[in-house]
Amino acid sequence: MIQYSLKCADGHQFDSWFQSAAAFDKLSSAGHVCCAVCGGTRVEKALMAPRVNQKPTSDAPLSQPRSAAEQAITAFKQHVEKNSTYVGGKFAAEARAMHLGEAPERPIWGEAKPDEAKALIEDGIPVAPLPFTPSRKSN
Repeated sequence: MIQYSLKCADGHQFDSWFQSAAAFDKLSSAGHVCCAVCGGTRVEKALMAPRVNQKPTSDAPLSQPRSAAEQAITAFKQHVEKNSTYVGGKFAAEARAMHLGEAPERPIWGEAKPDEAKALIEDGIPVAPLPFTPSRKSN
């Protein structure tokens, strides 16, 4: 694993982990690396210094968000979990059924395989990726 400091075309800086330098290059060239702040896909490696025996910068537990972006994502995740139904791996089927009028419309979230998400988009069914993974406890 390798951690890179990254910078988007709008100047936002953030860090991200990749399996290898080649993995970063492959994901970046395919447009799959996006800014953690604005979502822009024009992201490049920023100048970074190596970390050697770095002491923690705060006494806050690692489970608490540190940056404004992490706090915004945490608040968004809490909103989604409180105001929608988690449908897990049935997301694509549920979204399609609602779109076709076969199921009542309601806010849902869950997981879809890339080909399922692509098919939903191609069929005009509005979906969007979420910037977080499900909690172990979800509604």
